[in-house]
Amino acid sequence: MMDWLYRYPTLYPGILLKRYKRFFADVQLTNGEIVTAHCPNTGPMTGVSTAGSAVQLSKSANPNRKLAYTLELIQVDDNYPTWVGVNTALPNQIVKLALARYLFPELGEYSHIKGEVVYGQDKKSRVDFFLTGNDEDRPIYLEVKNTTWCEGKLALFPDTETTRGQKHLRELMALLPKSRAVMLYFINRGDCTEFAPGDSKDPIYGKLLRDAIALGLEVLPCRFDISPEGIRYLGLAKLAI
Repeated sequence: MMDWLYRYPTLYPGILLKRYKRFFADVQLTNGEIVTAHCPNTGPMTGVSTAGSAVQLSKSANPNRKLAYTLELIQVDDNYPTWVGVNTALPNQIVKLALARYLFPELGEYSHIKGEVVYGQDKKSRVDFFLTGNDEDRPIYLEVKNTTWCEGKLALFPDTETTRGQKHLRELMALLPKSRAVMLYFINRGDCTEFAPGDSKDPIYGKLLRDAIALGLEVLPCRFDISPEGIRYLGLAKLAI
């Protein structure tokens, strides 16, 4: 039996016709109906938004929603047919479930998990997770980044210039060494076995990441198997810095 971290609701298969204005995707369902689905992904979705690809949609029962369908999965064939999760609202939910089950032994022991804790030099940022426990003197600040772009079996982040991501790295670096700072890359596809920064898209981010690692930033490139049934954790990818 699969050890599912998350089970998708009923999904509706179709073919992606086009993604546009960031938040819209036109999809032809298997019954021939063409629907416009909400695309919950603000990024460029490099390599994972090709027209003609198989997709899976969820459907809301809320009659007040403008768009009933949500784009959840898209199938790519970079290495072999692979489902990729494109709903960026899910990774933090999945990581929270994984933290509650202590699936990341690299983090050590902790007993309290808080989300969206204010931090940073200007106190205007929120870290995704704040973990405390046996080592109260060194709490863990954990940031999550969704990763779908790849070259071969190498997962890459970011897939575009991200000043927000750069800021997060600088703020995590400022916490060291008094606190532990962890960057968790949520590899939202099961076909990648290594991870590296996307230097070609954002060389500043790549340099900052390497500088942060040198100062003690911990990096967890976490692999997840994605299918229309659900999501399960596969372990860490190799860090290729």
